[in-house]
Amino acid sequence: MKDFLKLFLCGAAIGTGMIIPGVSGGTIAVIMRIYDKLINAITSLKSDFKNSVKFLFPILLGAIVGIGVTFIPLKLALEYAPLPTVLLFVGFMLGSLPDIIGEAKQLGIKGVDWFLVIATLSITVGICFIPGLGSVDLSATMAWWQYILLFLVGLLASCALVIPGISGSMLLLILGYYQPIFNTITLLFTGDFLHSFIVLAVFGLGIIVGFFTVAKIMQYLLNKFERATRWAILGFVIGSVPAILITFDYANSPLNIPQIIVAIVLLILGCAVSYYISYLGKKRTKLDE
Repeated sequence: MKDFLKLFLCGAAIGTGMIIPGVSGGTIAVIMRIYDKLINAITSLKSDFKNSVKFLFPILLGAIVGIGVTFIPLKLALEYAPLPTVLLFVGFMLGSLPDIIGEAKQLGIKGVDWFLVIATLSITVGICFIPGLGSVDLSATMAWWQYILLFLVGLLASCALVIPGISGSMLLLILGYYQPIFNTITLLFTGDFLHSFIVLAVFGLGIIVGFFTVAKIMQYLLNKFERATRWAILGFVIGSVPAILITFDYANSPLNIPQIIVAIVLLILGCAVSYYISYLGKKRTKLDE
């Protein structure tokens, strides 16, 4: 029961991160120290179905609950108090860095690893500066080829969910699908249920196919090129910090002294919580050994 609750809370954190542009679900998994196990469980569903499902189910359940419970509060927080909210998540990322760096340093570092850190960091930040591709029509009058495009967008979004540092929500924003997808979710309850369900099913199928495919690739990289992959992941996580700061528009919420003070407190709190979670995870790992 204790392990189930822990994985459920990890899933809730991952789900929350998935809906915030600039935050990667993969990064949250790294911070919570379950990334490797998550990738292994996904890729072992066929060979070790029972144990994989036992590990993945509470995470999936937590992610669904996390998205459902936090979507509206986070939307309001990012609209009316963006800086404090953003700095809380920045704190989570910063607090996890010592542990991630420590794991990578244990494997050593070579010249190519420095290049990977810089490259992945640059990719993560660079995505923020790609202009949006315009409006997307997901209405009942959408052309047949748009369903194929929607499936491909799901594939791309799944890559962002599995690879730490790349935000799926950010990519959906860039491609113009972020708001239409969430509008379609709303229409499940207030509009054309059948069409909305089909649209989300096609998008979800793309995510599922891509999710398992990319998970296989990440498992291969971690097994064959662990040192380089660890340093690349570090670059993605470091790049997430400026990425999330760049993403949001702060103009609608003018800064004032109380808001700045709250933002600094939340930054410190986020660092402390993340660092403590990493410490507990490391302690648990040693006990298991």
